[in-house]
Amino acid sequence: MKRDNQLFAVHNFAKRQLGSDRSGHGFDHIERVVNMAKKILTKENADPLITLSAAYLHDVSDEKLFDDPEEQGQLILRLLTEHAFSPAQIEEITAIIKNLSFSKTLNNKTQRLSLAGQIVQDADRLDAIGAIGITRAIYYGGKHAETIYDPNIAPREKMTKEEYRNLDNETIINHFYEKLLKLKDMMNTKTAKKIAAGRQKIMLDYLNQFKAEWSAEK
Repeated sequence: MKRDNQLFAVHNFAKRQLGSDRSGHGFDHIERVVNMAKKILTKENADPLITLSAAYLHDVSDEKLFDDPEEQGQLILRLLTEHAFSPAQIEEITAIIKNLSFSKTLNNKTQRLSLAGQIVQDADRLDAIGAIGITRAIYYGGKHAETIYDPNIAPREKMTKEEYRNLDNETIINHFYEKLLKLKDMMNTKTAKKIAAGRQKIMLDYLNQFKAEWSAEK
């Protein structure tokens, strides 16, 4: 009962924080990540409370979504403390939130995540690929007025985090090559790797069709 109440509080907090998001990181995204984390949990022996809490909260202090991510982090700490999460649980949940994003793999600062963190990372990355991932990439790019595609602009390689965040140098289609197509080989769990393989094919088929239509070959 205590765990149910804790997850209910975390669920409601995340919904308040992200319910109005229009960048592809809204509460619908959060719910898909949570549901995927639950699916992976059926095959992995990780703590459900830590895993699902981190899944609900993983975008609540994201620097690309909030002007003051440190303040958002303090709100998370207050939430977890007020709902009787132990210091060890709080430490693990906050470590997952801070270290699961793709940008953390840049600048050679990758942090090893706990199993719970690996599950949340896989669930989040799975929502960035496949049919949903294609839709979210276009949705996010449109919000930030990115160029759809320019065959004269090559995808960027070996980016720093700062370069990755600079959307002036990105196109929506190049984002697939700069990030999304890389995620399949970055999955942690067997369940996620299997799902990612199917979603990878969907993205590759889409890109092939997109480029064919762009150049009027079909």
